[in-house]
Amino acid sequence: MLKVGDRLPEASFRVKADDGSVKQVTTAEYFGGKKVVLVGVPGAFTSTCHNSHVPTFISNLDQLKSRGIDKVAVVAVNDHHVMKAWAQALGADGKIDFLADGSGVFTRAIDLVNDLNGTGLGYRSKRFAMIVDDGVVKSIDVEPDSGKVTVSSAASVLSHLH
Repeated sequence: MLKVGDRLPEASFRVKADDGSVKQVTTAEYFGGKKVVLVGVPGAFTSTCHNSHVPTFISNLDQLKSRGIDKVAVVAVNDHHVMKAWAQALGADGKIDFLADGSGVFTRAIDLVNDLNGTGLGYRSKRFAMIVDDGVVKSIDVEPDSGKVTVSSAASVLSHLH
């Protein structure tokens, strides 16, 4: 599993723009030269992710930015169409970036795969939050129970920022 001091592995995400075009962005492009909070969730529109997890980052966005964060991004093993619709449904479109890891390549590369085959959801991401500075992990908190938000909330991330 990824740990503090590790550099993010090379991978790419798909992002759907407002005009319907799809852009592919690499980890080097997205995280290079920036301080980013990356939030990993098991799935778009799932109850905990939609109601309890991602909204904490939307409501704390100004506070995160005032503490030196350039961007906040949410990543899930979902396609770019679903991620765009989710961003819009949350009112986060244009505020937080929603990165689609549709095939789970990034999630596997950081060793945070959540096997939810038993519940019919397939392979997803574990629930986590990390601070990444110029591609290097500065903090990472992985939920021991992906159905709960304890160590991966915006409040937890803010506690790592001084």
